[in-house]
Amino acid sequence: MATRRSFIAGMLATGVVAKPTWANAGSPDYLSAARTSDGRFVLCGLRIDGSIAFQLPLPARGHAAAAHPKYPEAVAFARRPGTYAVVLDCTNGRLKARLEAPTGRHFYGHGTYSKDGDLLFTSENEFEAARGRVGVWDVRKDYARVGEFSSGGIGPHDVKLKPDGQTLVVANGGIETHPATGRTKLNLPTMRSNLSFLQLDGALIERVELGAQHQRNSIRHLAVSGEGVVAFAMQWQGDIGENLPLLGTYRRDTGSTELFEEASVRKMQGYLGSIAIGARANQVAVTSPRSGVVQVFGPAGLLEAPLVDVCGIAIAGHDFIVTTGEGLVRTPADGDIRYDLAWDNHLVAI
Repeated sequence: MATRRSFIAGMLATGVVAKPTWANAGSPDYLSAARTSDGRFVLCGLRIDGSIAFQLPLPARGHAAAAHPKYPEAVAFARRPGTYAVVLDCTNGRLKARLEAPTGRHFYGHGTYSKDGDLLFTSENEFEAARGRVGVWDVRKDYARVGEFSSGGIGPHDVKLKPDGQTLVVANGGIETHPATGRTKLNLPTMRSNLSFLQLDGALIERVELGAQHQRNSIRHLAVSGEGVVAFAMQWQGDIGENLPLLGTYRRDTGSTELFEEASVRKMQGYLGSIAIGARANQVAVTSPRSGVVQVFGPAGLLEAPLVDVCGIAIAGHDFIVTTGEGLVRTPADGDIRYDLAWDNHLVAI
């Protein structure tokens, strides 16, 4: 009778040993960066019931993460203007790769994988030229950088892959920054944000801008429904007494934009932190840590709830799950769970 060792050796020889999946990392549904009570930084896997599947150390504060579509590995991005990102094996915390932004660039804290998981796309700032770029990294070659192309604007923040697997959508926030001046915004009188739809080789498909009255509305974060509807959250760069909307959706099939006036500059103190959209685009939800408000727009109209320092949000079945800087995880079915952690900005669905 073959021993267990010889059986495994035979499996390896024939190449049929299954690669690990997200189940090997505790079956998380979401990723979020956090800060511990003693000041360390971690990347956590969260389940839909609010329990923690894993907690892995990060070298510095994280912003958002990108989850590989097949294997239990994640890219954790430094908060802008960070120049590095780390790729972690989520089963054991091992560092698989470290991404360094090319000279003259920095990351904006977001990225997305191709549908097959072979490529990673990252939003970047070419700061001397004040141009947005999308970096391309080959996962199969240990995340070697293999290309880049224009983001279609200035200050690309979030980037998402549409369900067709062939189209990237980039939130070009329009704001010029330079590491020499930190996070100072250098072009507010002339800034202009846009949504850019790009082929995977960088060819521009479409660029969408709002009207002149939205000149200081910076498109920052994105959510894409299973039908391809793009929801976008903005941050206002002017007087917060204005009453312009900070939330919108765009449908490429009809070329139509809808703005949600209840998510106003005044109500949300000029700032939306995160956004999520239902699979069928019948619900859109946003958070504002500055105003401490969660808003959900759906068939029942607007539902609104106060929640201190709320920011992370993601779809959870037919509802939403949220996280706060005070360690709270609020789930639709299991209520509130509080951890001795300060959750960072984003809750990324796997």
